[in-house]
Amino acid sequence: MHRAVLSLAALLGSLLLCLCLAWLSADGSSGARGWEKELRATTAESSPRVMMMMMRSLRSPTAPLPRPPTGSLAPNRYSEDYYLQIVGKLQNCTWKKRPQEYAKFRSELTSCCDAIHNFISSQNNTPLGSNMSYEVDNKKTIHITEEIFKMLPESQPLDYPFKQCAVVGNGGILKNSNCGAEIDKSDFVFRCNLPPTEGSVSQDVGNKTNLVTVNPSIIAQKYNKLNEKKATFLENIASYGDAFLLLPAFSFRSNTATSFKVHHTLREFSAKQKAIFFYPRYLKNLAQFWRTKGVKAYRLSSGFMITSAAVELCENVKLYGFWPFSKSIAGNPISHHYYDNQLPKPGFHAMPKEYNQILQLHGRGILKLQLGKCHTE
Repeated sequence: MHRAVLSLAALLGSLLLCLCLAWLSADGSSGARGWEKELRATTAESSPRVMMMMMRSLRSPTAPLPRPPTGSLAPNRYSEDYYLQIVGKLQNCTWKKRPQEYAKFRSELTSCCDAIHNFISSQNNTPLGSNMSYEVDNKKTIHITEEIFKMLPESQPLDYPFKQCAVVGNGGILKNSNCGAEIDKSDFVFRCNLPPTEGSVSQDVGNKTNLVTVNPSIIAQKYNKLNEKKATFLENIASYGDAFLLLPAFSFRSNTATSFKVHHTLREFSAKQKAIFFYPRYLKNLAQFWRTKGVKAYRLSSGFMITSAAVELCENVKLYGFWPFSKSIAGNPISHHYYDNQLPKPGFHAMPKEYNQILQLHGRGILKLQLGKCHTE
């Protein structure tokens, strides 16, 4: 039994390496045929069931990552060990951008969601006097009064396209990564949920921030919905310079008042930062887009939303700090965030499936996922 498990582990390792090479170097049908021949040679001595299963999974570049047979190396299809094995193989591959894959996927996103025009609620896409449906509370609407209309920018406020974008997640994998300098060299830096960037962490996560998402629950819990602690809030966000604070004001009706309070507070104190709001129809369309690819969750995570938008808004996208595992490839413990170990609500996001898609985008050369420490000059 032990020998069979080791044999299967070796087989999976070879197959995943073939998968990696196929994603990164096969630009056409001839390339695909070449790696399929190599795959057949690798699996010649394996069972027909295993071979056929892996071949079906690998033939399509958009297919889900292959799953091991029931009762083998990873009985839980979303087990950490299985994903870490895949990540380990990808880490050993030389990443290369594939412009055709990037253009094709970007076109798919634009057709469904159009971040260039609809990522942010603006006066162009949110008419005065209209009744706008909420993203999640979709049976409820909000009437766009003149007061709300004036909160919105005239058009999309981001000066796209950006050449090099960094989407910085908050994963504990960023600790001791030395990625700060590399992140700060990006033309545009996205961050999520008001993470700390000052002090000793800056060496790993950088200081530059152009846009940061704000979960209203953070405003409620940490700053008492800005009914008090306004000074503390303004002091804490000062490190973001003139960044945009992006809030889901129109996702849930319960988010609206808190999001508007952030907007009014920034205006009241003439803060450098500006509050902007997700366009609910964009998020609704984006959720439907990823649902067709198997990501079925109550709601997409902020990092996944931002990553999707960045593919449309940027010529090159690199992800840092995306690591939903409790340990490293070497098996060392990793905190959930680089600044704490607070876990998300169970069942709220589909993290394994989201990460599956991110690995595929990395493998197809559409975006680059930083999987380890950054090289310092």
